[in-house]
Amino acid sequence: MTLAHLAEQNLEQFGVYERLVFEGDALTNLELHERSQQLAGALVELGLSPGDRVLVLLTNRPEVLVGYAAVWRAGGVVVPVLFLLEAHELAFIAQNCGARILITSAELLPKVEAAKQHGARFDHVLVADETAGRYLELSGVIAGGKKLETAVPRAERDLAVLLYTSGTTGRPKGVMQTHGNLVAATRNSQASSNRDGAKDVGLLVLPLAHSFGLGVAVGGYLFGGKSVLMRWFDPKRVLELISKHRVTAMAGVPAMYIGLLACADALQGAGQVVDTSSVERWLVGAAPMPMEQLVRFERRFGGRMYVGYGLTEASPGIAIDRDGHPRKAGSTGLPMEGVEVRIVDEAGRALPPGEHGEVIARGKNISPGYLGLPDETAMAFRDGWLFTGDVGYLDEDGYLFIVERKKDLIIRGGFNVYPKDVEEVLHQLPEILECAVVGVPHEVLGEEVAAYLVLRSGATLDAAGVVAHAQARLAKYKTPAHVFFVDSLPKNGVGKIMKRELRQLAASELA
Repeated sequence: MTLAHLAEQNLEQFGVYERLVFEGDALTNLELHERSQQLAGALVELGLSPGDRVLVLLTNRPEVLVGYAAVWRAGGVVVPVLFLLEAHELAFIAQNCGARILITSAELLPKVEAAKQHGARFDHVLVADETAGRYLELSGVIAGGKKLETAVPRAERDLAVLLYTSGTTGRPKGVMQTHGNLVAATRNSQASSNRDGAKDVGLLVLPLAHSFGLGVAVGGYLFGGKSVLMRWFDPKRVLELISKHRVTAMAGVPAMYIGLLACADALQGAGQVVDTSSVERWLVGAAPMPMEQLVRFERRFGGRMYVGYGLTEASPGIAIDRDGHPRKAGSTGLPMEGVEVRIVDEAGRALPPGEHGEVIARGKNISPGYLGLPDETAMAFRDGWLFTGDVGYLDEDGYLFIVERKKDLIIRGGFNVYPKDVEEVLHQLPEILECAVVGVPHEVLGEEVAAYLVLRSGATLDAAGVVAHAQARLAKYKTPAHVFFVDSLPKNGVGKIMKRELRQLAASELA
């Protein structure tokens, strides 16, 4: 099966139902399908051929889902672009993948024009708003499009999506995802949940241009159920929509959930009621969720938080907490159905339970590699296995524990310091809202430990108190030598902390 047939299968299995709610408007699965059929026909008329790339640069809105489905139906390849990227990054992606068609919105046209100054070239720009005739208006293109009743034939091995990595560890790479990868990933998720998704009301707030958000959106076709779509994350609005629509499930990243905690505290302090009693499942991924925050979140909002682990290269799921299985503190759960996980040493030899090594995974969800980067592909994808670059271990029961990214590991005087261990201890301080630990150069020890902290509103804390807390709970070599208090931590578009930027900042401050 290819992604072009998911909408038809959804209609056959679940019939016509209210599929999407967005800013007061509701759309059925049939309405979304018919719009995508019309847009697919229009794209073919514009010259889209099988395998051609189409950039989609939009905030979350129904046109994103319609656009994705239309491109797949027309035989093209979707290239989602996060709207927060800079013009030069947009230009790089457009040139790297060779896209000649762009779907965007009026508010992002200045960025598109700036990208052209950096070398981006588009034959057609479709805009999801009125443009006074300067560009093709997406609504008119859809209304005037001839329905593409039959999807352009594509194979499961054919490319469906090009997702550019966020660049937290370097320049973005185009991760190739096939139709087979994404369908397999969705089925893996379905098989791992043991849940009737048709009864769910999901809050869709993750960027649809990110692997996590894309996976949740594609999963909606197979699971059924209704999605309440948000243009972007706003904690107060999230809580309002949960209460209004009786949301049962939400997927997010740690920064979102930490933001919800802070917002709920503020609302409660103002005498406002926060009702999240309908939510049964909170899925968290893309970055580690400190255990202290997880426990506090469940106590505050109810429901169960399911910790997941994945990468864009795995479309994205690798492991997740399972219903019917006990949760283990610090674990990302069990490998998903359809995914095999091993821990290996530097030579690629499998390690026994409890020993730290590199996490590798294989399954039908694993990407074939990076676009136009044969050397990087050969390093990360070997004999069907994805070498994640993450350090972790499996316990005796098969639970996966992620210790750290290889590139984030701090080596202080020959001793390994895993930032996550230090961050977990610092998060025990109630004054701390967010923290990140990085290594900074040291002429004798090689590296020293530095902590960046964001305090809760109204909280006070000094560096001496932080160090004393850490010294009482950590080995001396793990205790932060430098403590920085900041208003916010640098994050990418989905809330993942940019530790590379913190390392650069610390190095300059300590120079």
